[in-house]
Amino acid sequence: MIFVQKFFAVLLFVVLAFLAAFLLLAQEEKPGVITYGVSFNTLYARELGLDEKEVYRAILDDLGARHLRLAAHWDMVEPQDDAYNFSELDFQMNEAKERNADVILGVGRRLPRWPECHVPKWAEELSWEEQKEELRKYIDVVVNRYKDYDNLIYWQVENEPFLEVFAKEHCGELDKEFLDEEIALVRSLDPDTLILMTDSGNLGTWFGAYRRGDAFGTSVYVYLWNPDIGPFKSFLPPEYYRVKKNLMGLLFGEKPTFLIELSAEPWLLNPVLETPYEVQLERMNIEKLDEIIEFAKETRLSRQYLWGAEWWYLMMRDKGHPEFWERGKELFKEK
Repeated sequence: MIFVQKFFAVLLFVVLAFLAAFLLLAQEEKPGVITYGVSFNTLYARELGLDEKEVYRAILDDLGARHLRLAAHWDMVEPQDDAYNFSELDFQMNEAKERNADVILGVGRRLPRWPECHVPKWAEELSWEEQKEELRKYIDVVVNRYKDYDNLIYWQVENEPFLEVFAKEHCGELDKEFLDEEIALVRSLDPDTLILMTDSGNLGTWFGAYRRGDAFGTSVYVYLWNPDIGPFKSFLPPEYYRVKKNLMGLLFGEKPTFLIELSAEPWLLNPVLETPYEVQLERMNIEKLDEIIEFAKETRLSRQYLWGAEWWYLMMRDKGHPEFWERGKELFKEK
């Protein structure tokens, strides 16, 4: 009986200590202003049947975005071995520069959007050692091409490299030594531009990514999908992200930390164009979007990049649903 009492006393102490630590780490001042940005993805715009230049200009000129996250997908910029095509990225970087819009530019094999790792067809049959040699050359070319742009504020090296849940099939096991080599290579090529590393907010521990970069970005997904249970809403509160941010600061030093991927589009089982738009609206409607934006505000992260503007444009242009686009315009007008 005494043993049982002692056990529950210790258990109660541990629970209370954990709650006290959680509440302490969850303390974070509300930012005076939230700076909103947006991710843009050429390959996704094409998947939606959109003209990527049309959508990109609309994001800059109609939506009013001035903080962008772009991606130098390996298969887009090097469609043939040693034959580079920078027409898309040159256009995006120059259009952004003309409008005084700053850019986070992603490099690496794993960059935003399915299938996570974007390997050119000519490189798919290469061994991993051979792929690494080709990746070194690709990174060298990309970094040297864009490092002198005044509006480039961060290099993002890979995307959520420590999140293997959705990527293992296409990316395999994470090669940490090569990840560190990529980071070192980018630093050596462009020592004046800081490096951003990213990890999942819902599933990532942040330990591996946070300590490797000069800045850190996390994703926030409120409405998700699981193959076993289907669509569901995350049970994680916004305080969870505050705790993780402050814990990382204690362990590895404080760094600029962004909400780099705030999901504001439907999570679907099939490609968008193969999914009835009624299903799309069930998964993401304006009420859910507003809920997500309010949730994100409570993470207290002062810089937040929205995810899904290409889909907003499609819904406005082709489906008679401009409410997502209009809500985005309101956010980018906020000061």
